[in-house]
Amino acid sequence: MAEKQDYYEVLGVSKSASEDEIKKAYKKLAIKYHPDRQSGKSDAEKKEAEEKFKQCAEAYEVLSDPQKRQRYDQFGFNDPGAGGFGGGAGFDPFDIFNSFFGSRGGGGGFSSFFGGDEEGELTRGSNIRVRVKVSLADVMNGVEKHIKVKKSIACPDCNGTGAKGGTELEKCPKCQGRGRIIKQVRTIFGYAQTEAVCPDCQGSGKHIKTRCPHCNGSGVITGDETVNIKIPAGVADGMQLNLSGHGNAGLHGGPNGDLYVLIEEEEHPQFIRQDNMLIYSLLLDFPTAALGGDVEIPLVEGTTTIHIAPGTQPNTQIRLQGKGLPTVNRYGKGDLIVNIGIYVPEKLDDEEKKILKDLKERKNFGTSPSLFDKFRQKVKSMFA
Repeated sequence: MAEKQDYYEVLGVSKSASEDEIKKAYKKLAIKYHPDRQSGKSDAEKKEAEEKFKQCAEAYEVLSDPQKRQRYDQFGFNDPGAGGFGGGAGFDPFDIFNSFFGSRGGGGGFSSFFGGDEEGELTRGSNIRVRVKVSLADVMNGVEKHIKVKKSIACPDCNGTGAKGGTELEKCPKCQGRGRIIKQVRTIFGYAQTEAVCPDCQGSGKHIKTRCPHCNGSGVITGDETVNIKIPAGVADGMQLNLSGHGNAGLHGGPNGDLYVLIEEEEHPQFIRQDNMLIYSLLLDFPTAALGGDVEIPLVEGTTTIHIAPGTQPNTQIRLQGKGLPTVNRYGKGDLIVNIGIYVPEKLDDEEKKILKDLKERKNFGTSPSLFDKFRQKVKSMFA
């Protein structure tokens, strides 16, 4: 038999937890692990949830009773006066659940807790996901895109009800207007009541007497909608925006789902992006690197001029503050890093070779141990 887990650990509270803290912890776990909340999960996941539902009920039964809690704190699971604690014969976790929440429907079903005896709810439409490409200029300034989305829309002939124009909807006879039906399922604790969407009315609680011929009673047809998407400055590749209510229309007049917009950033031919920082590679000719001068470089929008100091070495970086990208919903911008490379000609004519050979013999064109050490330290810092 597996060793029991400490009741305080089961509820995730400390041993000094107040009565209110214990109640809040049990409420959260009981709702999370209730069998009615496990639809769509695997058998193994359902079994694990059932066991945790039972464990939190055991823990709450003891820790919510001052006398039982006192004995548990003193003796643990081996209470000599009560024959031990926890989940013996006749223990039903649904009794604990119903006593905590107050059962209106009986049997531990979630219908009582969430008001399932009331009129049914309309089925919400499904969500839609689209991809939108943005340029670096769009990221810099933000942009508004207009895209056409093919989706389910409310039928114009019946206004989304599914009933032929002029006819009324009736209460669904199968679920009596609740939109959900109750059925019994067998669990490790015995039989429990669970709820499911009514298959006849798909949760609306309404019965269509005469179907709309245009949508065949569903209340939706396939159509197009042009959606305006405001993309804020600073977005990045992979970010997702949520437009509430712009997804597929729900059946029989149900609310729309949401539209999820996945951002795809187009690669820029000149800049590399790192968060809100931009990197530009500037390839200098040797005379400019040696003599210095002013060089014009591009920005996301327009150009700017930077000064190259005489004797600039390869991999020198120049930081231009505030010339990078903004961060979503924040003030300020990142920086533009200009990474300098030196171009070495691949082909030389005879005259050029002669000039370089003459220069090679000059004192300022030769290397020295001190220059080598300086270069070594610079390389070392790059890989630190």
